[in-house]
Formats: sequence, C-alpha cells, structure tokens
Amino acid sequence: MARIRRSPHFANGVFQNPGGPARMRPSGSGRDMAKQFLDKDARSRRAPRGTIPVHPTTLADLTRPPATGLRLTWTGHSSVLAEIDGQRVLFDPVWGERCSPFPFAGPKRLHPVPLSLAALGPVDVVVISHDHYDHLDMPTIKELAGTDTVFAVPLGVGAHLERWGVSADRLRELDWQESTRVGGLTLTATPARHFCGRGLRNTQHTLWASWVVAGERHRIYHSGDTGYFEGFRDIGAAHGPFDATMIQVGAYSEFWPDIHMTPEEGVRSHLDLQGGKPGGVLLPIHWGTFNLAPHPWAEPGEWMADAAEAVGQTVAFPRPGAPFEPGGELPTEPWWRPLTRPVPRVWNTGVRSRNEETPSGDLDLAGDR
Repeated sequence: MARIRRSPHFANGVFQNPGGPARMRPSGSGRDMAKQFLDKDARSRRAPRGTIPVHPTTLADLTRPPATGLRLTWTGHSSVLAEIDGQRVLFDPVWGERCSPFPFAGPKRLHPVPLSLAALGPVDVVVISHDHYDHLDMPTIKELAGTDTVFAVPLGVGAHLERWGVSADRLRELDWQESTRVGGLTLTATPARHFCGRGLRNTQHTLWASWVVAGERHRIYHSGDTGYFEGFRDIGAAHGPFDATMIQVGAYSEFWPDIHMTPEEGVRSHLDLQGGKPGGVLLPIHWGTFNLAPHPWAEPGEWMADAAEAVGQTVAFPRPGAPFEPGGELPTEPWWRPLTRPVPRVWNTGVRSRNEETPSGDLDLAGDR
C-alpha cells in the first residue's frame, strides 16, 4: 500500500487512466444495449456454428528451439506463450473453463485449451496484465504456483497471487515505466487505458498494464486490455520497434469505447508502436475464445484482415495452439470462416489508399462503424 500511495498514477484513492478519465461502465441506453444482446439474429452470430479447429499442440512443437529465436503460441483469448531469445514468457494464462468468479456461471470457453499447463514445460516468467477474470484466472495461477516460475504483475496485483500460494520472493510487482530483469530479458510495465477489479467494490485499486519484453535480439509487446490512446506512440518511441505485437481487438462495443479497442484501433496502435509505419507482425488477441460483447464472433478476424490490408500491415492468424515464428512462415488462413455465416462489413477502414498519409503525417484509421 505504501508503494501504491506513492505512485504518480494513484490519486483520490484510485489508479488513474492516461489521457484523462475513461468510461468504465456501459454508456448509452440500457434498453439499446439489451436489445443488441438479446436480438435473436445477433445472438446466433456471437458463437461459432461448429467446432473451432484447435491445433493439438505437442511437446515436440515446443521443445524444438525456434529457428529465428522468437516463437509465439496463442492458446486462446489473451493467453500467449512467447519463446524469446532462449527464455519462455507466458502472458495472461487462462486455462479455466469460465472467466467468472463462479464455476457454474459466466462466459464459458468456446474451444478447449490446446494443451495442459504441465505440457507447456518450464516457464521462466508469467506476465499478468490486470486482475479481471479473463486475464487472471485463480485455478491457473494456483497450478503455476507449484512451479518455480517468476510472476511479473502490475502494482497491487501481487496480493491476489500471494493469497493463492505464490511466495512474495517470486513476484515482480511494477508500476508503469518500471522494469525488471528475468534471466536475459527485460520486462517493462507500460501504460494502458482500462480498469481493474474482481468485485463491485474494489474497482481501480490495483493497476493495469501493457508489457514490453526485450531480449538480446528481439522485442515484443502485449497490450493487455486497453482503449486506444496517444500513449502508444510514446511506448513505441521508448521501447520499439517490435518484432511482434499482441494486440487486443475483441470484446469491443460502442457502449464501452474507452476501454477496449476495435480491430481498426488495434491496427492504429500497432502502427504507433512501430513509429507510424507498417512493420513487424501483429497477432490479434482477446477474441475467439469467450463471448464477451455483442459483436459477431468472427467480426474481429474479418475486420482486422481488412484494416491491416488497407495499410499493408502483416498479421498472423494462427489457430489456437499453433506455434509460429514472426520471422518465418506466417499463418494467414481465415480459419474461422467455415464456422460462421458471412459477417456484414459494417465498418469503414477510413484509409484513402495504402500507406497514404494525412496532412498531419498520421495514417488515417479513424473509420466509422
């Protein structure tokens, strides 16, 4: 608590968002929101119509060192195993069946976990972006607590882990712009525009963060959950460019525009992180695994593909569990299409032509839905 109170991002008893206050509760009419969630046709589009083709990740997939020194395995939602310069980093591991405080209610997985935690093999560091249930999963952390892995978490989140069996000497608890070394990696907590809390009365009492992980040869970025804000440019200037970014592009809605990004904004954030130009590989995360918003299940994939193509940005679309190397052959097949009806193109990429710049020098990606 002493560290929290000293944080420049903590005021009036709560953590503050960069860029001013963010709307954390749904805005607009409750009737309109209920109409979207309950509409029969819309509901039918919010889940796949068949079995998601999960890659059966094997020990052989993960024991062979990546030829390029960097390999990513998206296991669903925001969970990613990053093998970077000889170290293994596990972001936001959620192996539970539901992202909920209750084992019998709440959003349920739309596909199984590709492999067990034990089959992952040793992990050098587990990185947590914030304490929401779809990013900080108690059963998963309790299982990992029995290993000797280190946990890097935002300020205040360590208290959850200590209660669940993680010893304090294995915690690296960081404020924004603070760094820690784990093996040959430097991990830096960077700002995000979101909120926190695992109950109705503890909102904004623990910090949320995006993360930069830098090795000897590679740099990667994990957005956690965030709305779009100008701080991506600052993060890119200080820590980029990146070989790969893992960017939240699902569970967005017009009812909470400040705290989650659309795929359009996800592309914009990636470009900001890369200094304003296409570069590296963008891995879309926070979609496909849980039904958390009124948009169609497959819309993040389709919208991301359109937005990235409009500016010439390379995107990886792996099936859950399929390892790939950003410096090698990329998975690009739209694997979700056989599982859904055609997604209406209700978005406009807002880009005049590929790589065309506005008078201000910024790519115009402010499209309307």
